[in-house]
Amino acid sequence: MGKLVIVGTVAFDEIESPFGKTDKILGGAATFIGLAAAQFEVDAAIVSIVGDDLPQAYLDMLKGKGIALEGIEIVPDGKTFYWKGKYHNDLNSRDTLVTELNTLADFNPVVPENYKDAEVVMLGNLHPGVQMSVIQQMEPRPKLIVLDTMNFWMDNALPDLLETIKHIDVITINDEEARQLTGEYSLVKAAARIQEMGPKYVVIKKGEHGALLFHGAHVFFAPALPLEDVFDPTGAGDTFAGGFTGYLASTGNLSFENMKRAVIYGSNLASFCVERFGTERMEDLKKEAVQQRLHQFKALTQFDIELE
Repeated sequence: MGKLVIVGTVAFDEIESPFGKTDKILGGAATFIGLAAAQFEVDAAIVSIVGDDLPQAYLDMLKGKGIALEGIEIVPDGKTFYWKGKYHNDLNSRDTLVTELNTLADFNPVVPENYKDAEVVMLGNLHPGVQMSVIQQMEPRPKLIVLDTMNFWMDNALPDLLETIKHIDVITINDEEARQLTGEYSLVKAAARIQEMGPKYVVIKKGEHGALLFHGAHVFFAPALPLEDVFDPTGAGDTFAGGFTGYLASTGNLSFENMKRAVIYGSNLASFCVERFGTERMEDLKKEAVQQRLHQFKALTQFDIELE
């Protein structure tokens, strides 16, 4: 069983979409990544920071999924990171209404000793300096380091981001972010530019339009499954990352061919995440449903054609 270290937020989210709204519920990048990775035979640990206002029931749920929590620092009398947002009618755009860093403002991640030899590290969306501090703690260097980032860090910490991505193997960003990072409109050219910066593999997420995987001159595209109901896309990208890294850690196969499968597994799990608010769908997701939907993905993309 491969080891996976997940670094990111365990947080409170408050969400409003055209389909309803919530009070404070469990969210955070590390939470969604962990729940997706738990679908595989993998020894996963979350490294994060929370306040003691986070209900114990949330931590018990994560532990019940087999996720190690000794890397989560609980700050006495501290407040957990909180985000509130409102989605527009198309669900592709949203307004951030409130962001409270709280304990996250002083996050100094400490990887548990028994996970410093993890084969795969998933660096969730955080300050690139924090991400780099995790890379430096790993002994020996992981076989695969995956990093997620966003336009906020490109605007506010670009030198740190460029330094950190020199040390990673895979970057996962969306199409808008890929264009901003490189100044290239063509995603093919953007991926090539990003590979020159350090990562050997580039995953460009396109939301409801699927995901692209680039490696050298090789390109793979995975569609997003057309869904009847989409309630909340908040954790979809992180769920994708958790499926992607969880599958790779469980198989131990880091070839480009296996990464194609990992992209499909990630897309498949992300399609469940958006069907409910917050973590609700991922908490009760059964393997039988995952396998059934994988067959739908296969049918969506498989065809026979005679070529000369």
